[in-house]
Amino acid sequence: MSVVGKQLNPVQQSSSGAAAAAAASASSSSSSSVSGTSASSGSAASEANGGTSSGLAAAAAAAAAAASSVGGEGCAGAGDSKRSTEPSSVTPEDVLHLTKITDDYLCSANANVFEIDFTRFKIRDLESGAVLFEIAKPPSEQFPDGLSVEETMLAAAEELTLEDTADPNAGRYVRYQFTPAFLNLKTVGATVEFTVGSQPVNNFRMIERHFFRDRLLKTFDFEFGYCFPYSKNTCEHIYEFPNLPPDLVAEMISSPFETRSDSFYFVENRLVMHNKADYAYDGGIIV
Repeated sequence: MSVVGKQLNPVQQSSSGAAAAAAASASSSSSSSVSGTSASSGSAASEANGGTSSGLAAAAAAAAAAASSVGGEGCAGAGDSKRSTEPSSVTPEDVLHLTKITDDYLCSANANVFEIDFTRFKIRDLESGAVLFEIAKPPSEQFPDGLSVEETMLAAAEELTLEDTADPNAGRYVRYQFTPAFLNLKTVGATVEFTVGSQPVNNFRMIERHFFRDRLLKTFDFEFGYCFPYSKNTCEHIYEFPNLPPDLVAEMISSPFETRSDSFYFVENRLVMHNKADYAYDGGIIV
């Protein structure tokens, strides 16, 4: 069975107003302790409207930040420079009650005051051991020449042009394409590596909401725990997935990029990052 995954060009998405929170959707959570350079595992999933998703796409969504260029951390607002300085008031409960993909990014570009930067992402099939997808920032882009996080970010900012900063949402929407076999995998490990800046990160939490069209497929809710200042952290989550209904699989394969996700990152219940992604499962199909 051939399973091929690739990241396509990042997608830029315009802002059109935040989606309203509506009826609650079921979710469950798992936690993993991340401190310094460590590894742990866990799993979480919820189902709604009678549908299920492989959830492997959920793991891929965590790579959205890793796929961005240096300085691409955080989440973008609607281009309002005044609003970008205001802290987000969005809570975990708010995003858990969303009934569709958001139309807008729910926190500003400056919300990531903890300088959380995803630098590496890998997914592997635990049954075969095959690496299905891997992406990483070059070491020179993470901490070039022994510079600190702050010095690295300052150097990157100095190299940006007006054209680079024209779209505050650039690099926060990533597109992935996989083969249909991707939806048949049973147990998958998703490894994420990230760094933090000068402040300690307490109660780091990620909530991912996955939809096919306007149908909620799954909610993933993970606790990362505490991260030391200037630390590099590694965590692997283990995903176990049920068999997918054939009609849902067929729809997802025949409807590329209509499977979408919102990934929300909280520190002490404060929204600091918001990434988006969409997925296709028709790779390798000859029409």
